[in-house]
Amino acid sequence: MPSLDAIDRGIIRALRANARVSNASLAAEVGLSPSACLRRVQLLEQEGVIRGYTAIIGNAAADEGIAVIVQITLERQTEEYFNRFELAVRRYPEIKECYLMTGDSDYFLRVEVASAGDFERVHKEILSALPGLARIHSSFSIRNILQSKRPKTS
Repeated sequence: MPSLDAIDRGIIRALRANARVSNASLAAEVGLSPSACLRRVQLLEQEGVIRGYTAIIGNAAADEGIAVIVQITLERQTEEYFNRFELAVRRYPEIKECYLMTGDSDYFLRVEVASAGDFERVHKEILSALPGLARIHSSFSIRNILQSKRPKTS
């Protein structure tokens, strides 16, 4: 990753808070001219520092779901076990994120379900059937602190 200066960090901080901010407002916030600010943003995108923009959906249906954080430990830490596990995880849309980790667990998953009963199904039919498992540890989220602080835009 390229070295970021204070202006780059300011641009990133502002875009994290509101990716739809106009270039003129962003430039004023970080103390640049609009053309210089646009060049900086484009350079951050080209260098892969900014990889994309997203919409945070906040409708009633999305708010009713539950995020479950699942820590997975495999029987063995070999390339074969990792490959089999990662191939299997990609098959299930309920598994929204999967990270290979250091530390006590091999993988960290974020699973989205409609209810505790739905997670029971996911645990029985999907998680327990993943190849090479030694241990599964699941925690239910209460709320996403960072998502709830996002400003509302009209």
